[in-house]
Amino acid sequence: MAIRQIAQIGEPVLRKKSKVVEKFDQKLIDLLDDMADTMYEADGVGLAAPQVSILKRVVVIDVGDGLLELINPEIIETSGEQIDAEGCLSVAGENGDVKRPYVVKVRAQDRHGNTFEIEGEELLARAFCHEIDHLDGVLFVDKVEK
Repeated sequence: MAIRQIAQIGEPVLRKKSKVVEKFDQKLIDLLDDMADTMYEADGVGLAAPQVSILKRVVVIDVGDGLLELINPEIIETSGEQIDAEGCLSVAGENGDVKRPYVVKVRAQDRHGNTFEIEGEELLARAFCHEIDHLDGVLFVDKVEK
């Protein structure tokens, strides 16, 4: 396990669309472990693979309830609305109010390729949206309420 360099706004990798993960191998497990270590070291609640310069659809999140690993995540259902401040490990020192759904249901795969669904509300819902946006080259600063 290793701490990886976090890409910063302006680096082209953060604006590219990530590729679907098809191989569930040791390389993926190492990436997940490194991403979790990097997120915790940076005191974040989420990290997407493009933030460590890997264009794969891989996300780790921990809003205080334990580590979640999402591979090939997709939002399948949302409800409600919330507006709150967001920041990002790739946009150091910046934050702004972003409108997100209050409840979000995600379908993803685990590190072994098993499909599962998970639902989150409030901060977890926000983290799902924020990190999945990264996989499509979207940053929270693109969505800040003016």
